Amino acid sequence: MLTRRHEPHLDHQALEEAADWLIRMTEGELNETERGEWECWRLSTPERGRAWARAQLLQTKLGGLPPSLAMSALDRPGSPERRAALGKLAIMLAILPAGWGSWKLAESQQWSADYRTAVGQQRELTLADGTKITLNTDTSIDVLFDTNHRLIHLREGEILVQTAPDIAPLARPFLISTRQGRMQALGTRFSVRELQPRTHLAVLEGAVKVELAENRQTTPLIVRAGQRTDFSSDTFGQVTAADRYVGTWAQGMLMADNMRLADFVAEFTRYRRGFVRFDPALANLRISGAYPISDSQRTLNMLAQTYPILVSGHLNGYWVMLSPA
Repeated sequence: MLTRRHEPHLDHQALEEAADWLIRMTEGELNETERGEWECWRLSTPERGRAWARAQLLQTKLGGLPPSLAMSALDRPGSPERRAALGKLAIMLAILPAGWGSWKLAESQQWSADYRTAVGQQRELTLADGTKITLNTDTSIDVLFDTNHRLIHLREGEILVQTAPDIAPLARPFLISTRQGRMQALGTRFSVRELQPRTHLAVLEGAVKVELAENRQTTPLIVRAGQRTDFSSDTFGQVTAADRYVGTWAQGMLMADNMRLADFVAEFTRYRRGFVRFDPALANLRISGAYPISDSQRTLNMLAQTYPILVSGHLNGYWVMLSPA
């Protein structure tokens, strides 16, 4: 069960001003003058700072404005529709808890936000701080932003992260946690895959600092651009060169470079419902090429046309068998 301390009442005027700034940012990127005005407004009083913290939290939880409000908010300034949208948004901010740092995370593992993808689906998110996260197939994450941290908990699956610098003066660290440990982005682009009992990390840009969940005495590991590693809750794996195809799933492609068919099938089945089985005689057949994630039948046809493989489907394609041709 989650508990929180009493939240101070915020002035409705400050909340409505925060709502107005949130709407303006939704309409388009602020120019330099407007951004300076926003900074002056946000830092002018503690009340306005707290109101903006709630606006950020709402954006993080919902991934943007609710559609019903967004359309009205885009009307001309001063219009009744826009004023009504501002009022409704201010009310939403008023009932939204601002002090997420005071919330306790219990064994039920309930978090402040939750995003999921189905099997075969990819999803792109832009968080309130500008960080971009792409969720791969069958993935779920939880988001917890408070005054001290920006934390993403990867429950299962795989994500590609492009971090953004935090808005001054907060400068909160950006963290990814899994069952096996915690990673801190050091201005970077990287991928994380939770694959029990280990987490797999590959860094494309910048660097990532890794701490183990059950061995905090071990010196944190720094993984730099072009490197990859994996780790359990108490041990680090080797640091090696990252696969050059890391993250290509975000472009809808499954890349194989002299990959064993057995390993290819294990990856391929992540993106489709049903079963794919293969004759053991094909296990070590080497596969190369670019295969579309969203069209599993096309991928199977490509395999049959390129390699000595016979593809047979049963139960309307739910069960697929690969045999030597």
